[in-house]
Amino acid sequence: MRKKKLIAMLLAGGQGTRLGVLTNRMAKPAVPFGGKYRIIDFPLSNCVNSQIDTVGVLTQYEPLELNSYLGTGQAWDLDRLNGGVYVLPPYVTSDKGQWYSGTANAIFQNMAFINQFDPDDVLILSGDHIYKMDYHLMYNEHRSRNADATIAVLRVPMEEASRFGIMNTDTDNKIVEFEEKPRAPKSDKASMGIYIFSWKVLKKYLIIDSGDPNSHNDFGKNIIPNMLRDGLNLYAYPFSGYWKDVGTISSLWEANMDLISDPPKLDLYDKEWRIYSRNPVLPPHFVAAGAHVENSLVTEGSNVYGSVYHSVVFSGCTIGKGSVIRDSVIMPGAVIQDGVTINKAIVGENATVGSHTYIGCDPVNGDPAYDNSLTGDITLIADSIDLPAGKRVPAGMVVSKTSVDTISDIGGGDAI
Repeated sequence: MRKKKLIAMLLAGGQGTRLGVLTNRMAKPAVPFGGKYRIIDFPLSNCVNSQIDTVGVLTQYEPLELNSYLGTGQAWDLDRLNGGVYVLPPYVTSDKGQWYSGTANAIFQNMAFINQFDPDDVLILSGDHIYKMDYHLMYNEHRSRNADATIAVLRVPMEEASRFGIMNTDTDNKIVEFEEKPRAPKSDKASMGIYIFSWKVLKKYLIIDSGDPNSHNDFGKNIIPNMLRDGLNLYAYPFSGYWKDVGTISSLWEANMDLISDPPKLDLYDKEWRIYSRNPVLPPHFVAAGAHVENSLVTEGSNVYGSVYHSVVFSGCTIGKGSVIRDSVIMPGAVIQDGVTINKAIVGENATVGSHTYIGCDPVNGDPAYDNSLTGDITLIADSIDLPAGKRVPAGMVVSKTSVDTISDIGGGDAI
């Protein structure tokens, strides 16, 4: 392999438990987003647009969907003879084998992969954030400062800073202290989970960390604090663009809605910074006579016979006659039959919603008890669910294969 100045390692093995039924069969980075994308499309596209042509994608939880989606990397122009995209699951050697036990351990287990490119520096990314960022600008600053590590930071409201890893810096953005979710934060510079390390330095700390039985094998909890303790040169790289961690149902819904705000908070139409995806070639979307679409994204291959307001409709969906969709995300291949009302919901891939069903209605006496701790007031329909006709699904309920038979019928007093 030809020597590389910089390669990327993309951590994409997260289970995404806070996304509930959406990640029952796929890793969080494979979850659909924005009408025609999956979450992993954003860091991969950022790499390509930043002239980074070698990306290792570290998978673990439910990798089949993600592996199939990545393929050869052609969709992102990453099918290269010298470089490209590489899927890197945990593997067994002659004497041992183990799952990735933390972010740092995942990189440690793939040191041989990195060494074959002999890079000067390594970019570490998470596969579950929505944003557009030129990593090359960050890399130029990293090199100009002769930094051992550079960490991207986003300024957050001080009242929210205790939810993040906080970088305390001097006036030159040199990091003097790192606090993981501090009760009394001293700074509003939150780590974005985007790091550039000198490979020579990082390799040393990964080896030391692997031998520490008390380590969490984590960059935020172990590697970065250890580097600061030893007086290494760590710098913060301020980022001011759109960035969203879509690790919860509410944040995933909000990020989709951000695409159709006025003006959109994230521009998907920037010709200078395209977001690439692997999608089948489908015919244009069809909006029938009498149908109505307002302030929405409707992807190719979809057929709309009803009304769609302030919603995101993915490819291959059908919205039946007389159906009304508001403030919702309808994922690929979903079929919404005639006369359905959907308010503030996420409908999973290939789900079918029977005619004259009401999703996202106010709860009433007689509805089954349900847990909305993950969803709040966002109703969630799992992938491949067949929801019978004439049902009512109260706001915040999760409809899964185990709960679909408990859904109440619509009563005479329910407005559609």
